[in-house]
Amino acid sequence: MRASGKTRTAVVERSLRRRFRIVESTLRVAGRSISILHPASAEELINEADFERDERLPYWAELWPSARILAERVLRVRSGGRQLLELGCGAGLVATCASLAGFSVCASDYYDDALRFAAVNAARNGGEIETQLLDWRSLPDEMPRFDVVVASDVLYEQLYGPLVASAIASTLAPGGFALVADPGRVAEEAFVRSVAEKGLCVRARPTFPFVEGPIRQTITVFEIRWGGRNSRSG
Repeated sequence: MRASGKTRTAVVERSLRRRFRIVESTLRVAGRSISILHPASAEELINEADFERDERLPYWAELWPSARILAERVLRVRSGGRQLLELGCGAGLVATCASLAGFSVCASDYYDDALRFAAVNAARNGGEIETQLLDWRSLPDEMPRFDVVVASDVLYEQLYGPLVASAIASTLAPGGFALVADPGRVAEEAFVRSVAEKGLCVRARPTFPFVEGPIRQTITVFEIRWGGRNSRSG
């Protein structure tokens, strides 16, 4: 990274450290050590005005098991320099790993601060990403299409099933694929139905166990492409 880029990253990181109580988590992903800065507590970030306006909650501040499973999957993909969009990047674990894998990455989220953390984390680990503030309910008309679209643990509200399916349909290029990692949230079935309604299909849905301390989850990674017939098992 050029000196000016390092300087900008340092300035943003100092600002985040002033505004948030931050922790640094070091994770092993596909045999690599990835360091992620993120807020120490999502609960501390709850804003009643945001919640009353659109039920917004700061889930982005957590390092969810689904993101860790998806990061592992992405880091092992042969990128070939393809363009990748992450829907709901949070603190940037998956976006960071996608950049290290050689993808040209656009990390998107509903929160400005999530984008700042994602950009800083990518840079701290030797990657580089672009960021975009994105509301799935109102995608910009000029939104480009990407070779790969990824998302993790974004189906936690029933209405997000069709929203995420629509966002993928609006941003996935012909011949591309999407990966959506989910631990069995409430909108999973609605998402699969909505994917088919958009002309997309679930080609595969392998499952991965996640066990860490008291956390026991089974993460499904849905592989989605245009056309074809949905797979019913992993």
